[in-house]
Amino acid sequence: MTETSGPAPWTRAGDDELAYDGFARILRRPLVLPDGRQALWDIHDSPATVSVLALTDDDEVVLVQQYRPGPDRVVLSLPGGLVDDGEEPVAAGVRELREETGYAVASAELVASIDPPSHTRSRHVVLARGAHAVGEQQLDDLEEIDVVLLPVAELRRRLPGGRLGATEQTYLALDHAGLL
Repeated sequence: MTETSGPAPWTRAGDDELAYDGFARILRRPLVLPDGRQALWDIHDSPATVSVLALTDDDEVVLVQQYRPGPDRVVLSLPGGLVDDGEEPVAAGVRELREETGYAVASAELVASIDPPSHTRSRHVVLARGAHAVGEQQLDDLEEIDVVLLPVAELRRRLPGGRLGATEQTYLALDHAGLL
């Protein structure tokens, strides 16, 4: 497959308008397509996020299990959360891991930064090694999280079912770690 210059970009036709501001923030963006047609596009405006694949020295992954309103069920997922303004993704990942699980790590590195097509900011993926328990969870008011340790092989077995949270981030981190 030969790479070409690709389709022409769409052009902004004005400022974003706030469509909804609740737990999620939705913007309506006016755009002009290359053929002159106009469109209003809904954009999810949220802070950058980070997900952490934290590996213990025993080849287990530190996961979180919590209720998620979108799928309306308890979901097993990578720990993670919001990247604060001015915070580096790796630092945010280490902080979120500590808060949600009570685990610290020996090392952490940025694996990828994903730009979802209808979001304003990136989703970052961090791979951490040497995860070990150091204290109690430090949960936010609306967080109720159980910590689950799962062998890497079991996580890989469950991934193709699509029922885990942060599936894309988990695949990227496992691939980066050479564990797929």
